[in-house]
Amino acid sequence: MIQEQIGLLPVIRAERFVLRPLRLSDVGLIAFYTSDKRVAEATRVIPHPLPDGATEAYVTRCLTDGCGEDIWVMDGSEQGLDEVLGIVSLTPMDRSQSEIVYWVAPAFWNTGLASEAVNAIVAANPHQARTLFAEVFQDNPGSARVLTNSGFEYLGDAETFCVARNSMVPTWTYVRKMS
Repeated sequence: MIQEQIGLLPVIRAERFVLRPLRLSDVGLIAFYTSDKRVAEATRVIPHPLPDGATEAYVTRCLTDGCGEDIWVMDGSEQGLDEVLGIVSLTPMDRSQSEIVYWVAPAFWNTGLASEAVNAIVAANPHQARTLFAEVFQDNPGSARVLTNSGFEYLGDAETFCVARNSMVPTWTYVRKMS
C-alpha cells in the first residue's frame, strides 16, 4: 500500500518496515552491509572488496534525475529495527515492463523480509508495469523462493556477469504478469 510521496517515489508500507526513497544518510549502513562478501557475491554490480567512496558515489548517482532505476530502502526504524534492512529497486524497461532487484542485510536473512519487500512492490506496482522480471543466481535458491512466493514464474536459464566474483554466473529468470 502506498502511504505517501517523498520526492518522485512513493513511500510503500509493508508490515515490518516501509520502503522509502534513498537518502544521503543511508550511506553508512549501505556501505557496511554491501562490504560483506556474501551480499556482494549475490548481486551483479556490487564489487568486493568495496572501494572507498563507492557507496557515496552510488547514492549520489541514484539521487540525481535520470539515474535509470528507482530505489527504495527497507527502513525498519518505526518497528525498532535498523534504518536500512536492504534495498529494492525497479528499473523500467520497454513495453510497460520493469525489472526488480533486491538485497537484504545478512543479519536479516531467512526472516521473510525479502518476500515482504517484493510483495509490497508488487502490490503497489509504482511503475504501473504490466510485467515484472527478476533474475537470481542459481546458487541462491532462497532468493528464487522469494520470487515464487510472490507470484513470479520461472522463465528460463541465463547467465550474467558478477563484479564481485569477476565471472559469469548462471541465473534463473522469473516473470510476473500484473493484472
